[in-house]
Amino acid sequence: MKVLIFTDGGARGNPGPAAIGGVIMNRDKKILAKVKRYIGETTNNIAEYTALLESLERAMEYQPTEIECYLDSELVVNQMNGVYRIKDQNLGKIAEQIQQMTFMRAITFTHVPRAQNKLADKLVNEALDEALWSSARS
Repeated sequence: MKVLIFTDGGARGNPGPAAIGGVIMNRDKKILAKVKRYIGETTNNIAEYTALLESLERAMEYQPTEIECYLDSELVVNQMNGVYRIKDQNLGKIAEQIQQMTFMRAITFTHVPRAQNKLADKLVNEALDEALWSSARS
């Protein structure tokens, strides 16, 4: 089975309050699952990697043999494709988890403009708004 994964992560401030969003689809672009979670205070890059990791974990429930990942983070795409070296130890740990999870599967990482990643971006902002709104009420 082939799955398409669109992910986004974001922090308001860098570091700052951060959240992740992901959308898992089948080859016909039917949504199979969504991932949306506030992840606390961290950097934008950690949020981007965490979104990819957690979306891949969710996608594994469908036992995919082929995975196409679409991200609006050029850094993550270039690091996962081996174009850039991963210097940050924390990002390296997440990248290693991703590589172990997807070992023996056909996987691609493709950069897309933010306009083509609207649903994942929307999930990030919803998670941030919900978390920040509920903490403001406390």
